[in-house]
Amino acid sequence: MNWVHIVIEIIVTINALAAIITVFREKRDIAATWAWLLVLFFLPVVGFIFYAFAGRKLPKGKMFQLKKETKIELQRVLARQTQELNNDHTDADKVVEDASGMATMFMNADAAFLSHRNRVKIITDGKELFHEMFQDIERAKKHIHIEFYTFYADKIGNEVLHLLEKKAAEGVEVRVLWDSWGSMGTKNKFFDHLRELGGHAYPFLGTHSAVTDFRLNFRDHRKIVVVDGQVAYTGGFNIGDQYLGRKKKFGYWRDTHLRIAGSGVYGLQARFIRDWNATDPEHPIDKVFDPGSVYFPVAKVNGNTSLQVVASGPDSDIETIKLGYLKLIYSAHRSIWIQTPYLIPDDSVLDALRVAALSGIDVRIMIPCMPDHAFVYRATQYYARQCAKWGIQIYNYDAGFLHAKTVVVDGKLGSVGSANLDFRSFKLNFEVNTFLYDEKVAQKLEEIFKADIRKSTLQTTKMYDEQSWWLKFKQYFSRLLSPIL
Repeated sequence: MNWVHIVIEIIVTINALAAIITVFREKRDIAATWAWLLVLFFLPVVGFIFYAFAGRKLPKGKMFQLKKETKIELQRVLARQTQELNNDHTDADKVVEDASGMATMFMNADAAFLSHRNRVKIITDGKELFHEMFQDIERAKKHIHIEFYTFYADKIGNEVLHLLEKKAAEGVEVRVLWDSWGSMGTKNKFFDHLRELGGHAYPFLGTHSAVTDFRLNFRDHRKIVVVDGQVAYTGGFNIGDQYLGRKKKFGYWRDTHLRIAGSGVYGLQARFIRDWNATDPEHPIDKVFDPGSVYFPVAKVNGNTSLQVVASGPDSDIETIKLGYLKLIYSAHRSIWIQTPYLIPDDSVLDALRVAALSGIDVRIMIPCMPDHAFVYRATQYYARQCAKWGIQIYNYDAGFLHAKTVVVDGKLGSVGSANLDFRSFKLNFEVNTFLYDEKVAQKLEEIFKADIRKSTLQTTKMYDEQSWWLKFKQYFSRLLSPIL
């Protein structure tokens, strides 16, 4: 038996040393470091396989290319637009002023320019979204830029592809970016005919296969459509049948997306160009930012919404969208209403929510009633239970799967985008959100939230306390892994 003990001690020692070397060889925050040590220590071999998929960072060459592309400047476009179109926005100025420096923070952190006089429409139904998107794509004369985390080769995916092929055959510039992991099952050859017709399609950062890429983290979670530099779409929907409620597993898919017309489109156009040029540096898009250029035409929209398009990702140490969420929460005087499919906040966001609730602010958070990822959902339940103890109203959306990522504060300020209220969106994924300075838009978000409440169940502390010990154990265990989920 002595030799068995010796072998076990050697294996444990080697595993411990390998875990320490593996985790500390790359810079991480303390929470993620401890989470990975926990996995590698207590799951020998299996833990290292999991790390190979979910723990490794992007190659330095790809990070360098992304950082290089983020230096894009839009100052000449902004100056021209400000001079010609943004002179009369008194009401918008008041709302921006109420945001207590939020616009300035985004300018400093992400060079996100503040755009006025946009026309914004909120879309919450997949059928309506694709109907309007198809109409805008049909009208395209110059270019169509599409970037999605998920572009499935299913019914709606083929419909989108065939429309893009039609426009490419007409001579319209068509470019598509997709994430290989989020679009698992969609092969590169799916876009071959589009390429034959003169279109362009590449997986984000050249990761052609979700299997050979061998990396779960650092995904392109953005959702962007830009048509002729004049109209853009962004939010939570992807391209797939499930987003139209065609999958029995999820039922009705409840999401939130924006259709933007005006100079706010520039932010999404610039973000797409950065991602495209980092993905395909051999065939870059010419960065022409002169007003009136093909990619940045002078906006002629007379809308009422001021907004900023804000991006974040692992190519930057500044968690810009998370800072935006924090700024929204701390700016609240009356109410904070949040919808998110994944509620796994870090300590800074958790403390901000607790401070708001204890200060008497009406804090409400709506989450799905069903999981799409088991560990993530159990961790979400754990944090929901903690929030409920502080007086935060937690609602489970019962009419399908809630995938919307929205925040609305005091009926004045709002955010709609791709970023969830979780570690992954803050630190690991490439995300994009639109922060909105418009009372009418914010009040519309509140109305949507109220309508969803009628299809939801308020979760009480008593309901959480009556959960089984096994369910609570799964929640606690999942919470330990929250920094890497």
